[in-house]
Amino acid sequence: DKANMFLLVQRCCFHTPFKLQKSTGPRLLLYGKNKTTWSSVGLHLQRDVCRLSRSPNLTPASVYATKLQAFHTSLPFFKKKTPKDSEIKDSGILQRSMKLLKDSPKPALYLSLAGLIPFVSVPLAMATQGTYYPELAFAQIMYGAVTVSFLGGMRWGFALPEDSPAKPDWLNLANSTVPPLLAWQALLFKDNTHGAVMLVMALGIALHYDVSLLPTYPRWFKVLRVVGTVVMVLSLLATAALKIISEHQISDSRNKWQN
Repeated sequence: DKANMFLLVQRCCFHTPFKLQKSTGPRLLLYGKNKTTWSSVGLHLQRDVCRLSRSPNLTPASVYATKLQAFHTSLPFFKKKTPKDSEIKDSGILQRSMKLLKDSPKPALYLSLAGLIPFVSVPLAMATQGTYYPELAFAQIMYGAVTVSFLGGMRWGFALPEDSPAKPDWLNLANSTVPPLLAWQALLFKDNTHGAVMLVMALGIALHYDVSLLPTYPRWFKVLRVVGTVVMVLSLLATAALKIISEHQISDSRNKWQN
């Protein structure tokens, strides 16, 4: 039986003429209901294999591919990406951030941008006048201390509602007191540069809490926090740099007068 089966397969797959009688019509009734069903299925499978083997345009690889397509009606690599998915994947971080800023509530966006004016105006005024003003620098540090205290206390307001993802536990409430303490320390320095450095540290710690460590705010607010922190830090560093430049200019002018 095995030898006969091997000869049957060899004749069918290697271009050997092989004729099968159609099992349709009255002859099928002779075998009974079950036998008729299985015999017709077997004959149809053998005819399909022989047609694939006699086709001159199909290679063995294409035959196997044709058989696989019969079982997999929708192959994964034939699926096309939708334009929306490709746009989201291809869009950069800057584009996504700008979109989140545009989608943020207008009062929060405009008030946050307006709150950056005192930070930016101090170094711009000094650079325009070409002179360092210690009073303006201290006013910037005072406003920065108030802002850092506000950012720390905002965590309490975010954690107190019952449906908030941030719970009023020790982690949220205790960490929210760290930025105000650093802001208070910044006001105690006699040197404005030291106070500016302390505020930069406080702003960085507050941003780390709000964005990555503690249960976070909405996405649009996180982007707003990052943008605001970058502007505030750059403004404080610009004021400190103007102070250093002014001190070098004063020392150079004194040395010229002495010589």
